[in-house]
Amino acid sequence: MGQTMKVPCVILRGGTSKGIYLKAADLPKNNCERDDLICKIFGSPDVRQIDGLGGADPLTSKCAIIGPPSRPDADVDYTFGQVSITAKYIDYSGNCGNISAGVGPFAIDEGLVTATEGVTRVRIHNTNTGKIIVAEVPTVAGKAAVTGEHVIAGVPGTGAKIMLDYSDTAGAVTGKLLPTGNSTDVLVVEGFGQVVASIVDAANVVIFVRAKDIGLTGIETPKELGSRPDMLNLLEKIRGTAAVKIGMAKNLEDALQRIPAFPMLAFVSPATDYQDFTTGQIIKAAEMDFVSRLMFMQVMHKTYAGTGTICTGVAAKIPGTVVNELASASNKPVIKFGHPAGIIEVEVATEKRESNLVLTRAAMSRTARRIMDGNVYVGR
Repeated sequence: MGQTMKVPCVILRGGTSKGIYLKAADLPKNNCERDDLICKIFGSPDVRQIDGLGGADPLTSKCAIIGPPSRPDADVDYTFGQVSITAKYIDYSGNCGNISAGVGPFAIDEGLVTATEGVTRVRIHNTNTGKIIVAEVPTVAGKAAVTGEHVIAGVPGTGAKIMLDYSDTAGAVTGKLLPTGNSTDVLVVEGFGQVVASIVDAANVVIFVRAKDIGLTGIETPKELGSRPDMLNLLEKIRGTAAVKIGMAKNLEDALQRIPAFPMLAFVSPATDYQDFTTGQIIKAAEMDFVSRLMFMQVMHKTYAGTGTICTGVAAKIPGTVVNELASASNKPVIKFGHPAGIIEVEVATEKRESNLVLTRAAMSRTARRIMDGNVYVGR
């Protein structure tokens, strides 16, 4: 037996994240053995992930496990794992929309899905949520297209435009679009007091609060917020309190100690001019409906999570939410909001069926690119 073992893998950028894509057939069937192997592939736990492929950043410590479909209305199964950097732990409690953008191209290029010329529709069963995501992937000569003119904020250059429709993902985690049944709830946060929040479950659960209610402007940069441990602690307490309220954690201590990636938390504010923290360019208020900042694994997301994008767009359409109150274009089919590195768009359509609000369209555009493929070597 050799001192190391090799595992086939692909490193692929999906949207504004980067992940390691693995085939289920190449991993142990036992979940504990599988997770142990994946942590070794990433080099976790280690703050630099120096002995693995992880990039020591929450946006690059992501894993996609792809396999044959387990249900007849899907083309592939896809399991997302957020690999902890500092602990031997993988969070499977939610999905990542950016990493989802790479699943269709991966499935096509690996021969798991037969391409059709022009655009190939890939029905992706996300096992984390039990929901179907439909990816519309541009294809050329039987492979996923890479080059194109589409631009997404937070990624240099251009690429082929991939559309992802999440309209099947209402109640993805909790079973309800509004987990508490309310557009807003008052959370009692330890050491702070009351704060008004909207808890929405579409693609993933996100807790939304007004920036002004917690002493923020709403246009803070990741570095600015990262230098305020008191505010990071408050935001995490708000997230933990909401997680307990909707049954995603047993108690606040459980919510804080396990340090899961989900639910996420966002603080929203009115549209205003501010600087793109990556380029220094001014992002204009006139080009957006509102501003949002997303917390992910206890740090501010440098752009915006894909599933968080869907949930934020959907929240803007739900009457009475703190997002809807700020969304100047909540009656339009496309919601545009600002994040630290630009503006993102999400197509949202809803309709009332009896007394329920039903999602009929919840789509965003992404690009994706295969960066490398081959084998990763890990110690036995």
